[in-house]
Amino acid sequence: MGCDRNCGLIAGAVIGAVLAVFGGILMPVGDMLIERTIKKEVVLEEGTIAYQNWVKTGTEVYRQFWIYDVQNPQEVVANSSKIKVKQRGPYTYRVRYLAKKNITHDPENHTVSFLQPNEAIFEPSLSAGTENDTWTVLNLAVAYNNTADGVYTVFSGKDNINQVAIIDTYKGKKNLSYWPSYCDMINGTDAASFPPFVEKTRVLRFFSSDICRSIYAVFAAEINLKGIPVYRFVLPSMAFASPLQNPDNHCFCTETVISNNCTSYGVLDIGRCKEGKPVYISLPHFLHSSPDIAEPIEGLNPNEDEHSTYLDVEPITGFTLRFAKRLQINILVKPAKKIEALKGLKRNYIVPILWLNETGTIGDEKAEMFRKRVTGKINLLGLVEITLLSVGVVMFVAFMISYCACRSKKVK
Repeated sequence: MGCDRNCGLIAGAVIGAVLAVFGGILMPVGDMLIERTIKKEVVLEEGTIAYQNWVKTGTEVYRQFWIYDVQNPQEVVANSSKIKVKQRGPYTYRVRYLAKKNITHDPENHTVSFLQPNEAIFEPSLSAGTENDTWTVLNLAVAYNNTADGVYTVFSGKDNINQVAIIDTYKGKKNLSYWPSYCDMINGTDAASFPPFVEKTRVLRFFSSDICRSIYAVFAAEINLKGIPVYRFVLPSMAFASPLQNPDNHCFCTETVISNNCTSYGVLDIGRCKEGKPVYISLPHFLHSSPDIAEPIEGLNPNEDEHSTYLDVEPITGFTLRFAKRLQINILVKPAKKIEALKGLKRNYIVPILWLNETGTIGDEKAEMFRKRVTGKINLLGLVEITLLSVGVVMFVAFMISYCACRSKKVK
């Protein structure tokens, strides 16, 4: 009877040890299987999850505009007073609802080329007025309709998953021809996705044709988005800092008068890519801009929640599941003797014209599909691994303690 009991206890301990070992082995094996599956599914080729969502996004993307209505134009012209503005809006358009065009695969270079349509549909129910409001300074539909962005050529990731979605060329070139030195380089992806297995320490680099440059985002927080864990990456203030604050930005300062010898910050002169027009971009309400930029303008209320740019990236796949791109368009206005309205000005102004908020969030249906095909399977595998390991260790310890107790009683 004693032998049977001891044998049973030993058998239980052995079973527990086997379960614990199996659970321990399953961890690296499971991670390897997950990595192999993810590497297959994020490649930009027909039949993968990534390609299906890349050709035509399942996310509804909206671009909202707020117009700055100048309240005291005559006072400014006569006295060079501070410009008083009041934002009007939003005026909302649905964008990026069409599939990419002219998709061409190059199997030798492992690249994919495409055009990104920029058509827009006005959404009256999400807007504060109509497109014909009399104070609107430009026809926003014309600004974004009947045009296409590109041609983009990006790496498919077929031969190197660490390059998937990274831009090889834009309009056939690897550089922009707008900026000196490395500032002219086209870096990263288009921000719709990034190479998989994103870590918090990674700097996410991406190119935006809207601002005529490459830029980057850094990790800010972990967030749960519709049951999917994501990393939030934000555009840092250092991205638009002056060369004094961030020496890497020295080649984005291309003149010394308006920039006060490159000491002003928070705005970027993009005139070179706008046919020489005096266009400056910034974050809305001059968020993170130097005091001298915002000082001549009254009515601005910058805040991080409404005016910062962020990307919510699922770290395993590298897919951007939610984003908010905030941007302000400004015009340089300065004294001009030959222009009646400007000849009396005694100072330069960087005048805010409008700011935009382009947002997109993964839909409920897509989120459910993502949970089932990606995060759900990973969580289930993790649960099985932990359960086997935990149960095995508990069984082994419990049965070994019982066995030792029985042996001790027998000796006595």
